[in-house]
Amino acid sequence: MDCPVCKEPMVVLELNETEIDHCVSCHGIWLDAGELEILLGDPDGRDAFLSSFKTEDSTSEKPRKCPICDNRMKKVLCGEPGMIRLDRCPGGDGIWFDKGELEAVLELASFGKDRRVLNLLRDMFGKGAH
Repeated sequence: MDCPVCKEPMVVLELNETEIDHCVSCHGIWLDAGELEILLGDPDGRDAFLSSFKTEDSTSEKPRKCPICDNRMKKVLCGEPGMIRLDRCPGGDGIWFDKGELEAVLELASFGKDRRVLNLLRDMFGKGAH
């Protein structure tokens, strides 16, 4: 699969028994449908957190194409309004995280509990790398 940002081939890595696609050029991460839910764990906190994602109708950020279906992805805001802007496939194929965004999302969604997945991510790439 090619990166939706720089078009370079991505490598598949395993994070908490979940395959993630990582671009070694721009350091973005693609999560297929359902993989973010697995990484977030805690069903109650996870569902509330994911329901907070809101589609952003207008932005100056360049639209990207889904690396699976090639459709233009939607910009979604995560956390406090405007805090983290992600790219989500309108067909539900997955979510694109630019460098540092997955770490920021996992930090927001730690629900004050186990931060094992966040720590694994930091071990893989270094703190602040993703």
